[in-house]
Amino acid sequence: MKPTHRLLILALAGLFASSALAQQKVAIIDLRKVFDGYYKTKEADVKLKERGQDILKLRQGMLDDFKKAQEEYNKVMEGAKDPSISSDERDKRKRSAEAKLEEIREIEANIRKYDVQAQDQFVQQNKRMREKIIQEIKEVVDAKAKIEGYALVLDTASESRNETPVVVFNSGQYDITQDVLKKLNENAPPPSAAAKPEEKKEGETKTK
Repeated sequence: MKPTHRLLILALAGLFASSALAQQKVAIIDLRKVFDGYYKTKEADVKLKERGQDILKLRQGMLDDFKKAQEEYNKVMEGAKDPSISSDERDKRKRSAEAKLEEIREIEANIRKYDVQAQDQFVQQNKRMREKIIQEIKEVVDAKAKIEGYALVLDTASESRNETPVVVFNSGQYDITQDVLKKLNENAPPPSAAAKPEEKKEGETKTK
């Protein structure tokens, strides 16, 4: 094949490729905004906060037991130093102190074990909730892209390894962020009835 023919074929191939890309519709979405604005994300945050409070409450109970055992140990040890008691009584109190010290060590070990297990469970729960929410967002995005005929949807909130924006410029013409967020929040529960009287009361206070 002559060089001129080869160059002509390459030029035509590039022209066809450019034409095909021009026909493809590309949409953009701010996944961070969608994720934060999704009502299920807020519900998950509440559940995680409650779980964290339960973890801290249980841990505080273990710390209280640890402190109580230490105080009892110190009290028994002080009693063993009493010069007025017999040697048998002193030995008895020392054995009691040793038993209490063993209890302290056991409580301390349980606290360390609990910290590891609680942290792992909390991280796993957070991961499961996050993955479930992202999957639900992706399903809505996929459906939207198929209906609108988008060949590609880019996340404007994503960054490269160098912490630079992946999407450097967009006109906002095909931004589906609000449409996706609206679809996701269609079944969002109404504000709690308990919050309404408080809001009304605040409004009345401002008008006075």
